[in-house]
Amino acid sequence: MITKRIIPCLDVKNGRVVKGVNFEGLNDVSDPVSLAAYYSDWGADELVFYDITASAEGRQLFTDILREVASKIFIPLTVGGGINTLDDFDRVLKCGADKVSVNSGAIRNPLLVEEAAKKYGDQCVVLSADIKRVDGKFTVFGKGGRENTGMEAIEWIKRCVGMGAGEVVVNSIDTDGVKQGFDLEMLSAVCDAVKVPVIASGGAGGIDHFTELFKKDPRVSAGLAASIFHFGEVKIHDLKKELSKNDILVRL
Repeated sequence: MITKRIIPCLDVKNGRVVKGVNFEGLNDVSDPVSLAAYYSDWGADELVFYDITASAEGRQLFTDILREVASKIFIPLTVGGGINTLDDFDRVLKCGADKVSVNSGAIRNPLLVEEAAKKYGDQCVVLSADIKRVDGKFTVFGKGGRENTGMEAIEWIKRCVGMGAGEVVVNSIDTDGVKQGFDLEMLSAVCDAVKVPVIASGGAGGIDHFTELFKKDPRVSAGLAASIFHFGEVKIHDLKKELSKNDILVRL
């Protein structure tokens, strides 16, 4: 049985970690370098670094901060934000990323997923999908959740996995920052559709939400969260001990 991963997420804007609710109302949290080092030392299995305004501002990701983050951690690092070309993949991988997350760049050019998977391998390409219910339909949003693409999310995810995305991060805009639990209905629909690892993002408010996530749908590979870790509401070590007590396999 494969161990479940616990992944803190650093949403970075103007060189600082920020957090909001439903992708809005962003508040300053911390310096990304010191926060990344803390998570690496205290039990995180991986780390996700998103430059959350790079796509909306039409610029490249901040590589100086990324290099510093990568130099301070000893766990796998996934990086996203402003990834639009193979050159962007190359740049962030050379800065120390292990995996590259694509979102708006893939929406603009779906062939980017296929080209990157062929060049760097499926395991390097992570599809990050920001999804919100619109008229009862799971709908993909681009540009950091600002732009309704009109695309049905499950078919979009299936298409990208078919082209070589080796992992999918499911970001539920409906539950983001609300702390009422992960979007189990949305995650189940994605797990039904693809066989690659699925990472749950959006909605964690406490340890019990992670237990519920992995118990209700063992197909989910990892739980990703931000504010509950950033503000010390949940310590990763305590979370893993509780998951282990519930017979959920984690790396202690």
